[in-house]
Amino acid sequence: MKVSVKVPATTANIGAGFDCLGMALPLYNTITIEETVLPGTGVEINVINDESVASDLILEHVPMDENSIIYKAVELLYNSIGQSPSELKITVQSQIPIARGLGSSASVIVGGLLAANELLGKPADEVALLSIATEVEGHPDNVTPAIVGGLVLTSFEDDGHVVYTKLDWPEEWCLTICIPDYELSTDIARSVLPKEVPLEDAIFNAKRLGMFVQAVNKKDEDLMRLALQDRLHQPYRMKLVPGLDKITEKLKHEEDVLGCVLSGAGPSILIVSRKNNLDKIKNIVKETWADMNVKADIMTLPVENEGARIVNE
Repeated sequence: MKVSVKVPATTANIGAGFDCLGMALPLYNTITIEETVLPGTGVEINVINDESVASDLILEHVPMDENSIIYKAVELLYNSIGQSPSELKITVQSQIPIARGLGSSASVIVGGLLAANELLGKPADEVALLSIATEVEGHPDNVTPAIVGGLVLTSFEDDGHVVYTKLDWPEEWCLTICIPDYELSTDIARSVLPKEVPLEDAIFNAKRLGMFVQAVNKKDEDLMRLALQDRLHQPYRMKLVPGLDKITEKLKHEEDVLGCVLSGAGPSILIVSRKNNLDKIKNIVKETWADMNVKADIMTLPVENEGARIVNE
């Protein structure tokens, strides 16, 4: 038996929502799991890359054995029902750029989990899948929208459960993703964050996250301009993304731009704007990075409201 799961990319944090806000985007990885009949073959993992994704990059991040995060997620699911994984062939068809802040690791975790769950006859419900995926990933801001789709406010509770609520992103606001041609690992991006933050910064972000929810619900542009500000992670990660400070400063003067934030841990950038002057907005980013010899893929995408799903090959 063979099962394939198509999983969307995600953009997380979105300003003040550090480790708790995430949104699904229409770029996809497809993960296929097949039970093999040859005893003793163990796990086999293959990666087929989209032309835009360099093969040497993804191979570095996806070990081809039991150390893979895909296999770890699958093993946890099997173990939760008292079984061990049989001989498996896992194939990843990759469209989501690696180490760019677009949830590539979350996508393979989710895809492996859902495919394995289907093979096993669906013993795990959404609650269990979210819990296992978050345990492997470490935080729920990417895995939750990857599973359920849309814009999601989510929390990993002390008892191991994931609590989430979905918000309706205003159709009037555009999402432009700017993906530079270099990597930034989440481990490095987290290493620059302080272990403790000033109380006023924590309060600042609490206020901004509240503003974000209200701005989305009310489609309030002025409030969203405030809501996309952050003091918990972006100021520390700014130095890891060359040109981000210049891009942010230039976009402040564009009245159609509501905000510019890191996508996840970066280095990709997410720009929230009205639907006007998109070409000008993209050119500001492209030209600023070009002056620093950084190439970039820049695309305006809708929210992917459908999460991971079983597909026919």
